[in-house]
Amino acid sequence: MTTHCHVFSWFLSVLTLSLFCLLERPTGAGEPSARFVYPKTRRGDVVDTYHGVRVPDPYRWLEQDIRESKEVADWVAAQNQLTTEFLASIPERDAIRRRLAMLWNYPKYSAPVKVAGRYYYLKNDGLQNQNVLYVMDSLEAEPRALIDPNHWSADGTVALAGIAPSDEGKYLAYGRAEAGSDWTTWRVMDVATGETLPDEVRWTKFGKPSWTADGRGFFYGRYDEPKPGETFQQLNLNHKLFYHRIGASQADDVLVYQRPDHPDWSFIPAVTEDGRYLVVTVHRGTDQKYRILVRDLEEPYAMPVELVGDFDNEYTLVGNDGSVLFFKTDLDAPRGRVVAIDLRQPEREQWLTILPEDQATLADVNLVGNLFVAQYLLDVKSQVRVFTTDGRFVREVKLPAIGATSGFAGRRTDNETFYSFSSFTVPPTVYRYDLITGTSVLFRRAEVKFNPDDYAVEQVFYRSKDGTRVPMFLAYRKGVKLDGTNPTLLYGYGGFGVSMQPEFRVSRLLWMEMGGVFAVANLRGGGEYGEAWHEAGKKLKKQNVFDDFIAAAEWLVDKKYTKPSRLAVLGGSNGGLLVGAVMTQRPDLFGACLPAVGVMDMLRFQKFTAGRYWVDDYGSSDDPREFEALLAYSPYHNVTQGTKYPPTLAATADTDDRVVPGHSFKFMAALQAAQADDAAPVLLRIESRAGHGGATPTSKQIELTADLYAFLVEVFDMRLPEESFGKNNTPATHAAHATR
Repeated sequence: MTTHCHVFSWFLSVLTLSLFCLLERPTGAGEPSARFVYPKTRRGDVVDTYHGVRVPDPYRWLEQDIRESKEVADWVAAQNQLTTEFLASIPERDAIRRRLAMLWNYPKYSAPVKVAGRYYYLKNDGLQNQNVLYVMDSLEAEPRALIDPNHWSADGTVALAGIAPSDEGKYLAYGRAEAGSDWTTWRVMDVATGETLPDEVRWTKFGKPSWTADGRGFFYGRYDEPKPGETFQQLNLNHKLFYHRIGASQADDVLVYQRPDHPDWSFIPAVTEDGRYLVVTVHRGTDQKYRILVRDLEEPYAMPVELVGDFDNEYTLVGNDGSVLFFKTDLDAPRGRVVAIDLRQPEREQWLTILPEDQATLADVNLVGNLFVAQYLLDVKSQVRVFTTDGRFVREVKLPAIGATSGFAGRRTDNETFYSFSSFTVPPTVYRYDLITGTSVLFRRAEVKFNPDDYAVEQVFYRSKDGTRVPMFLAYRKGVKLDGTNPTLLYGYGGFGVSMQPEFRVSRLLWMEMGGVFAVANLRGGGEYGEAWHEAGKKLKKQNVFDDFIAAAEWLVDKKYTKPSRLAVLGGSNGGLLVGAVMTQRPDLFGACLPAVGVMDMLRFQKFTAGRYWVDDYGSSDDPREFEALLAYSPYHNVTQGTKYPPTLAATADTDDRVVPGHSFKFMAALQAAQADDAAPVLLRIESRAGHGGATPTSKQIELTADLYAFLVEVFDMRLPEESFGKNNTPATHAAHATR
């Protein structure tokens, strides 16, 4: 189970190259003349002993929930005031925000999902805070808005967190999440009438219901209700699997499966398309290493029985043909394959390989139209191939360019499916794919007014510290000069088997419009080259990820794309850890650092909310060898007094119950106390009523992106092109800085 997030952004540009060259500000402009005065932060005397090693934790008190501690709330308010004043004093900030809002303002669509003859898809008119769920009774029918979350709250912070239509089409289960929290409450709607039923299922996370074929109820997983005051910090333990009957109270839901002897196990239910079997995927962390249970739903008193009894490999259910279940697995195939398991002969030696391992990485596969539609990554670029259910190759789906695909959902009886395609310079475009003829027909196109021919996208390969060949994408406006002066934004993640594909984002293209180079490094720890690539960047090998990122930065400098003083690094969540680690290891290499919602205390992350899942990737301080590795790179513990750290703007949110904000609080408190560069601000931005990034309202996404770019404009002494951003964006000496 992977928990990470991406923020949608979109791009518009029709201007010429000469307007986007970034010019140096006059010497001395915008430079503060006195040291920043940071809020006073109490330094405690907490010291922990790990395996005989004493480790100070002076800012332990900042781990407390902002809702439960006045001292933490006051500290947060002081930090936000300092950051707000600094950002407000940047003349270009308003122009960046206006430009970003203009670019963002166009209709966006998801690929439709077809269930019982109806087509469900998400649409955003442009600047709506939340996407709206639409339904069409046929492809020729007029779409109607089924659920509009923008009416659920005045500030747009209550979001639609998922949908699950019943197989016969009568009902739709839909999730509601508030203030960015992972906690999701599920309700049920009558699709024909739009009426919401009294049913309410609470305390769920990281999953969605799976309906029985009769539409009378669904299976779902949930946690116990948190103790008072611990809703956003309590460890997620003791997951249970229930069945909810429509019209019943949640208190009367039937307990289907639990393992009190393994409180760290969690359960994801899936009813097969024919309604015969309940397949339960059991996981205990973020690794795609699962146990599999199967229950025959035609036997009323049957219990789930074990089909796969270890956590050694991935087993992702693709579909079934009667008693034969198809799984995507990395068993004996690090880049993935598809196997068939017959429940009548479930022994491993009887398993059949349907799609063997390929040179390309098998990223996803769907069984639709009685065909396997397999999405591969070949050097991080999407390929889509179609096979029969016995594994014979049918055709390759022709894609419009090098980029990334998603979608291809459907049922075995469908003759069509839908997918979305995008790349750095191709906005998301939705196609209807005819499974019989193999033709793709445009369904919805993002109408963004820019000329992709103005931009260059290339993939390069560089060598990491140990000689490993690592890919990286570069995108920039054509004609960029390799003179070492280009403002460059380097993005990375490198964890949990997640692949960073060449997708469209307005924030990336806005950066190019501002004259910058945008780079994405495909670090070890991700899934770009299968499980072996992931394994090479986890636990005791996690330093490989940071070495890969540092090597990417050095390559950009060596090849004269930029220089350290004009190189920024950006990452969120595990990517926030990435930024925190490299800036403490190589503070000389970067001109600005933008860690967002990062995991910064690597010795205590497993003690909060979903943190225990990440032990799969990071290891745990409870283990002596893993503790040694964690302490060596933990950003919070490797901040060194008297070091000149790059200008830093860290972002977090008060309702982040995945990576609790205490991580960023502690790291930035330590960084502010240690900073030796009087002119380099290290600031913390704390969003209210927001979480880890998922379902963040459009208005908050625009504000955050504008603040990050304004910060870079300031610390890089950049000048914005007048024809795009207006004439009131010339550099100015900010005298107010001297008082900070």
